[in-house]
Amino acid sequence: MAVDQYSEKSEPTRAVSPSTPEKKESRDASPSADLKKLDSKGGQDPSGSGLYPDVKVGVATLYRYSSRNDIIILIVSAICAIASGAALPLMTVVFGNLQGTFQNYFTPGSNVSYDEFTSELGSLCLYFVYLAIGEFVTSYIATVGFIYCGEHISAKIREHYLESCMKQNIGFFDKLGAGEVTTRITADTNLIQEGISEKVGLTLQAVSTFIAAFVIGFVSYWKLTLILMSTVVALLLVMGTGSRFIVKYSRQNISAYAQGGSVAEEVISSVRNAVAFGTQDRLAKQYDVHLIKAEFFGFKVKSILGVMVAGMMLILYLNYGLAFWMGSVFLLDGSTSLSKILIVMMAVMMGAFNLGNVAPNMQAFTTALGAAAKIYSTIDRQSPIDPSTDDGIKLEKVEGTIRLKGIKHIYPSRPEVVVMDDVNLTIPAGKVTALVGASGSGKSTIVGLVERFYAPIEGTVYLDGVDISALNLRWLRQQIALVSQEPTLFGTTIYENIRHGLIGTKWENESPERQRELIEEAAKKANAHDFISSLPEGYETNVGERGFLLSGGQKQRIAIARAIVSDPKILLLDEATSALDTKSEGVVQAALEVASEGRTTITIAHRLSTIKDAHNIVVMSQGRIVEQGTHDELLEKRGSYYNLVTAQAIAAVNEMTAEEEEAINEEEKAALIRKASKKQEGVPEDPDDDINAKLNRSTSTKSVSSMALAGREKPTAKKYSLWTLIRLIASFNKKEWKLMLIGLFFSAICGLGNPTQAVFFAKLITALSLPPTTQEIRDHMKSEASFWCLMYLMLAIVMFIAFTAQGIVFAKCSERLIHRVRDRSFRTMLRQDVEYFDTDEHSAGALTSFLSTETTHVAGLSGSTLGTLIMVTSTLVAACTVALAIGWKLALVCIATMPLLIGCGFFRFWMLAHYQRRAKRAYQGSASFASEAITAIRTVASLTREEDVLRNYRESLAIQQRASLKSVLKSSLLYAGSQSLMFLAFALGFWYGGTLIAKYEYDMFQFFLVFTSVIFGAQSAGSVFSFAPDMGKAAEASRNLKTLFDMKPLIDTWSEDGDKVEAIEGSLEFRDVHFRYPTRPEQPVLRGLNLTISPGQYVALVGASGCGKSTTIALLERFYDPLAGGIFVDGKEISSLNINEYRSFIALVSQEPTLYQGTIKENILLGAPYEVSDEQIKFACQEANIYDFILSLPEGFNTMVGSKGALLSGGQKQRIAIARALVRDPKILLLDEATSALDSESEHVVQAALDKAAKGRTTIAVAHRLSTIQKADIIYVFDQGRIVEKGTHSELMKANGRYAELVNLQSLEKNR
Repeated sequence: MAVDQYSEKSEPTRAVSPSTPEKKESRDASPSADLKKLDSKGGQDPSGSGLYPDVKVGVATLYRYSSRNDIIILIVSAICAIASGAALPLMTVVFGNLQGTFQNYFTPGSNVSYDEFTSELGSLCLYFVYLAIGEFVTSYIATVGFIYCGEHISAKIREHYLESCMKQNIGFFDKLGAGEVTTRITADTNLIQEGISEKVGLTLQAVSTFIAAFVIGFVSYWKLTLILMSTVVALLLVMGTGSRFIVKYSRQNISAYAQGGSVAEEVISSVRNAVAFGTQDRLAKQYDVHLIKAEFFGFKVKSILGVMVAGMMLILYLNYGLAFWMGSVFLLDGSTSLSKILIVMMAVMMGAFNLGNVAPNMQAFTTALGAAAKIYSTIDRQSPIDPSTDDGIKLEKVEGTIRLKGIKHIYPSRPEVVVMDDVNLTIPAGKVTALVGASGSGKSTIVGLVERFYAPIEGTVYLDGVDISALNLRWLRQQIALVSQEPTLFGTTIYENIRHGLIGTKWENESPERQRELIEEAAKKANAHDFISSLPEGYETNVGERGFLLSGGQKQRIAIARAIVSDPKILLLDEATSALDTKSEGVVQAALEVASEGRTTITIAHRLSTIKDAHNIVVMSQGRIVEQGTHDELLEKRGSYYNLVTAQAIAAVNEMTAEEEEAINEEEKAALIRKASKKQEGVPEDPDDDINAKLNRSTSTKSVSSMALAGREKPTAKKYSLWTLIRLIASFNKKEWKLMLIGLFFSAICGLGNPTQAVFFAKLITALSLPPTTQEIRDHMKSEASFWCLMYLMLAIVMFIAFTAQGIVFAKCSERLIHRVRDRSFRTMLRQDVEYFDTDEHSAGALTSFLSTETTHVAGLSGSTLGTLIMVTSTLVAACTVALAIGWKLALVCIATMPLLIGCGFFRFWMLAHYQRRAKRAYQGSASFASEAITAIRTVASLTREEDVLRNYRESLAIQQRASLKSVLKSSLLYAGSQSLMFLAFALGFWYGGTLIAKYEYDMFQFFLVFTSVIFGAQSAGSVFSFAPDMGKAAEASRNLKTLFDMKPLIDTWSEDGDKVEAIEGSLEFRDVHFRYPTRPEQPVLRGLNLTISPGQYVALVGASGCGKSTTIALLERFYDPLAGGIFVDGKEISSLNINEYRSFIALVSQEPTLYQGTIKENILLGAPYEVSDEQIKFACQEANIYDFILSLPEGFNTMVGSKGALLSGGQKQRIAIARALVRDPKILLLDEATSALDSESEHVVQAALDKAAKGRTTIAVAHRLSTIQKADIIYVFDQGRIVEKGTHSELMKANGRYAELVNLQSLEKNR
């Protein structure tokens, strides 16, 4: 018996060498014990604590990736920030001394002359100028330094995060959506960057102001300062409690949104499916569920913040009252002077006020910590199977014998299903071993174990007798090439894609010429060279994201070239040809046979014709090996293999008359002659030639299609005015207008606090600067002080109420806004044409990151910002009015400085907006690059491309950093200017005011009222521009949103236009249809296609890959409109029909079934355009032959399918997709290679289901496997976008043309 030669006896003796003691694990029957073992192998549950280390993120951790230079820059910047902060309270000393000078001048009996007074005044005013210069220099250095380091460090974090993702075991990604990774790498790192950039500088500045202020206070008069310290304690209490809640809720908010991001990524990456089934609305609702949760927590965060600010305002005004009241007591008992009281009071106030400035910046910091906790937990996760380490043995020479011993395996994400049970198998070196069996029988699992994507629960895998878990992982994967069923290409050129196969091999660093030789060699072997050369840009053609610009066969051949370019020892073919049509399959199969010469090859085949020549065929069923042997031996056994083969055999029509034979021979002879002469000329025939007439070539020698495409010019980016953007954003808050009005009313009241207190301040100073000589004056001073201090109490309470009210109201509005914007953006994206998603800038990664980041920025133009503006306006208006009424001369001079201060603030805002625009593009590009790598993590891992991915990612980040540094250097000049001009304004005000006082034109009340109201006014006006960065981002984000919302797709699913479609008979006609993909206008796809289909017919489209079969289906679904010609259903052109009603009569089952996160039932229901009963679902599932399988699952219809349906096998996914198509009871059923990805057993079952489903419907099937369409009423054979033959199976077999050739290629006969 031939099987004997594969048994343990004849195995090479060196397999069990002393270095690898074989461990016999006790067979443990209980599944819980298996799960324990699973845990020890690092496959725990992401929700469990084992998977993510719990990272306590402190300040030091945020900066953990800073280089030495970063740290030096940070230290210098910090020192500058501290210096610029300390300059503020120094001003109070000058201020107090000036007040003292004024008081002396007015006091009767003091003999200060006019000249003495002015020289004193002049020297004090010069101090202000010195302070201004110091402030300018220090704040410039601080800003530049912090922004630069923030960018640098966050880029490092992005890098390490991606690097850590690249290290994780595959089990980690079974649970984590790629969308979540994208969200983290864009949104969360942006949050970290905000938390560690200029905001740190501002915080340090504030803290140093605080400390300097108290030092000055204690030096001036310690008792009063000590009493006023109480305000600081109160402030800290308010902030401490508030921020505890803020951290808690913002964490929940982030995690709620990350799940939403995963949903969005899934939907966008399979948008064709959503469009075909018209499920955009339901998927958007699913997304909305996560948004509602995120809104709830977001509201909590923002309203708590509002109450915190209100608490601070309360404390601030109470502090004024306390200072003057206690001050008056000390003043009257003669222990201090008024100028000292002023210095202490203003210093303490400044200090405390600046502690208030810490809060918003701290919020950025706490959010950064929240985001960092998640990112660092991934970065620090120790992967149980880490490809980046250098540990492990590297064998000198690889024979390539693989042996599986006692393997038992369970996938971590589906712990209840045993996938493989006690499998023992030897795969001899240099031979082809084929694995066959039903889907879900554990064939692909073997590949996963050999590649070490997973570690088995029990048993061991040996390579040349060495346990592979002892080998170096990267080295192991470099010995193995994997070609999987759905080939993943990366968004770069074909040349680069194939070059990825050279990574880690001895050719990696060869000269480019040598590499190109190897690559073309590999492409020739994989039969890809010809089609690549025929592309306009040849090997430099960019394949688009995930390679969707190529047909399946083309992608697969490139993937095969990539696999064999490095001449690997072991070749794993996981259904490498299942997605190909016969012609390319034959060629690719031949290529694979060449490729597998002299290598250990494990091939998994659904199509048995591809493995007849295998040295050993292993038949698997339900995770066990049933039988093995060669093709002929297994046929003689008449066991499972024999049944599989007969199931796949094709009924070839063999009768042929002599005349026919004669004719065919003649034709073949002619064809051979033609071929030979063509070779001599060396000019291939242009396939366009014979249809030139049809296309009526215009003189410019462009075809109709390229002309039509040229007519569609690229939409240019429109410029929107700020007013348009504000109107857009306001429209999202329309429903809340009453709330908004309340908020705005309270904002105005908040704004009036400052000018009001200026009046109290001036009154108190005037009262307290009287010389307390008589008892009468003392009593008057006491009563005045008490009255105005109580007025401060009143003001404090009013401010508290106003700030709380507006804080909560605006929190509600802005969270509502973000929610609605996200919802509408997502819906608008799903509304776009399918071609919208074909371009690189609309890749799933880019759009997902748009949804997560841009939408949150919009809140910067929402109610709260408007509230702030109203607050500032009311402050300025009130301040100016009061000042002008009391002392117009000084008021005008002070007001003259306002535009300067506000102008500076504006310039800073403008520069930051500009900075935003540029930064965005680079990070988006790098984000979608990262997302692509994570989505294709299995491919990246098997190519050991991790280093390569990281290098590219680093480069794109580095370019971004250089550009941003330049812009920061410029923008910070204006910012520093705005900081320092305040001191100059002070100098001017005091100098002019002093001059007026010297001439006795003004008294002290007038001077202080005018000065304080205008100065505080200007200060608060300046503070509004601290919102500038957020407004800059908001304007940018809303511009993008406006652009998105204004995009009107050509084929609009929202429109009610088009004729109503009550019912469809199902007759279809293509009349002279020409088509090219908008992203590849130079590549003709359909060139004058004509075909007619009668109602109820079962029509099959066959032909080589890339000949336009799938395009025909896409045009029928109206994903695209043809460039010329028309498609008619029941005699009406489909573009004239209402798109949604038209699509509701059509169901599509595509080659790669798309399932969404959720239960099986939810996925099936997505197919139904209306409510369906459980009976109908059950019926659809029975028709699709999946009902029994669903019932056999522990949770039945409520079984979760995982991200993109990853927890089901291909056949199971496909049958669920068929059930989903049948639930809508379509009149026209489109099958785009619906069974190509299945094995014989499920194919048989699914095919039967499809045959049943096709009854009474017009069915169009694109088939690669011809056995599936023998019974078709009519078969159309495509070639290069036209139909070359049509007829039934037997007619076409008789005609013995293209079709017969395709069938013969595929027919599966016993090797004779």
